[in-house]
Amino acid sequence: MTRFDEVRATFWGEDPHGDPPPLTDAAVRDAEHRLGVRLPASLLALLRDRDGGVVADAWDAYPTGAPTSWSDDHVPFDLLMGIAEEDGDRLSLLDSPSLAEEWGLPSPLVLLSGDGHTWIALDYRTCGGDGEPSVTWFDADEASELPLARDFRTFVEGLTASASFSDGED
Repeated sequence: MTRFDEVRATFWGEDPHGDPPPLTDAAVRDAEHRLGVRLPASLLALLRDRDGGVVADAWDAYPTGAPTSWSDDHVPFDLLMGIAEEDGDRLSLLDSPSLAEEWGLPSPLVLLSGDGHTWIALDYRTCGGDGEPSVTWFDADEASELPLARDFRTFVEGLTASASFSDGED
């Protein structure tokens, strides 16, 4: 079993909103068309298991090599947005263009997780819409960014529990 498969097997946590409807091929095609990008196969694998929601505590943080406004040594990843458009408070990957514009973020990005002030995103600026995007942390308030991983699969393989960090942030 690869590290990605190990994380994938226990990636999703209990979601108070319940499980969203299953992701369809048509929804993926529509999302990629609307976003103007090809979504990574590793992201789609996770979203086919559950189309967004709460990430399990065992995988809710990513270690960083530099401090951020969040922590000296990691960033939070407690939620992964799905493709399905929600009628409630939950955001979707399809909200990325409007959210990036609202928060003054560069383009093209697909936002994966965040609260408005800080985001983790697929960063297509270097690879273009058909390429394999890197994963980057963005702080809208400080107008700063920090590259996290060369691709989404590497990002997932690097996830760990926020409880493993000494500052207790989660």
